[in-house]
Amino acid sequence: MTDSRDQPTDPEATQPVEVQHYGTSSTRDPYSTPQHASPSWTSRPPEPPRSAPARAGLGTVPIVSIAVVAGIVSGALSAVGVANLVVDRDPAPLVAEPDGTTVGNVTIDESSAVISAVAKVAPAVVTIQSSVGGALEGATGSGSGFIYDPNGFILTNRHVVEDTTQLVVILDDGRRFDGTVYGIDTLTDLAIVKIDGTDLPYAPIGSSAALEPGQLAIAVGNPLGDYANTVTTGVVSGIGRQIRASGATQNSSDVLRNLIQTDAAINPGNSGGPLVNSAGQVIGINTAVSENAQGLGFSIPIDVAKPIMAQAVAGEDLVRPWIGVYYTAVTPALAEEENLSVDYGALIGTTDGSEAVFPGSPAEQAGLQAGDIIVAINGTQVTADSDLSMLILPFSAGDTITLSVLRDSSTEEVDVTLGELPG
Repeated sequence: MTDSRDQPTDPEATQPVEVQHYGTSSTRDPYSTPQHASPSWTSRPPEPPRSAPARAGLGTVPIVSIAVVAGIVSGALSAVGVANLVVDRDPAPLVAEPDGTTVGNVTIDESSAVISAVAKVAPAVVTIQSSVGGALEGATGSGSGFIYDPNGFILTNRHVVEDTTQLVVILDDGRRFDGTVYGIDTLTDLAIVKIDGTDLPYAPIGSSAALEPGQLAIAVGNPLGDYANTVTTGVVSGIGRQIRASGATQNSSDVLRNLIQTDAAINPGNSGGPLVNSAGQVIGINTAVSENAQGLGFSIPIDVAKPIMAQAVAGEDLVRPWIGVYYTAVTPALAEEENLSVDYGALIGTTDGSEAVFPGSPAEQAGLQAGDIIVAINGTQVTADSDLSMLILPFSAGDTITLSVLRDSSTEEVDVTLGELPG
């Protein structure tokens, strides 16, 4: 199956673009250079359902070149390694109390947390089979997703469902539904699928705002199209990561920013599945893994998805707010290099001399221009970790926000009425 990812239209592939991406890379991000990887989907036709287990899963879909797996064999080995970590095959050792009584060790708290968390979210994890050109004409593939609303709304990756003609959604309990694409996110690699059913399970939704490196991370999905609700565990390895993602055919490329990095194994077919915390709450949507290294998986933060999730439940079109500028996140290093008066904010401009402010955009109408530094939005400081695109996500097209803009060593307040991000 060919990759359906949109071609980037940035003037430069690594140039932060408010109009197309939802954030710039963090200053601590070591992944800002192009990185080729494999998508977390597979175009391998799913095997026919087995007669015995009704819950047999399928697998993966065409996805992002950030190549969601560095090979089926290595992915399989990593999955086995994780399984060995979470399954205690030896009886618990016995210890003697001071009074001579022999007792068994208690269950490890982390194992209990994983088991409890998976029990909460696994029933809502689904397999999404996709077909291009009809079952007899085009190749088929599959990926993962999860039901987040009892009315049948499913969050998944854009590359799992984009440009497909038929979708079949398979639940953990074996039920099958025809799925329709409710909407494609114009900002990220996300999409929402809708099914019609009753008694549908749904996953608890958490927050990605306060994630910290080192905390437990659990990935659930259907790798390779054969292993429904596979669980892998690890930690949040980093936040605010930036990667270059390309399709399996290597004919398209995109830059994904502000991602969660995890070492929980992500394999083809996991794409679109949830990344979960120890409380069983979804904190991210798995999207890709590096093909050049092991233990480098990436997920879109759940807080980035929340606005479109709410729009779908409300019956609205999926739209993102837009200012209409190209910008670079200001860091201490950039401030020193460019002799800027502040070491934070968003510097409007491009590196190739192209238009920094889009004609007809809200930014142009508000009088913004190249060289301006947006230092705050409604009083909230713009930083590398809380950048321009991330700070406007909670707002809707049509809302008016106040930008604090530094121009010629003086700061002025500029009101901007947000537009809709072009598709």
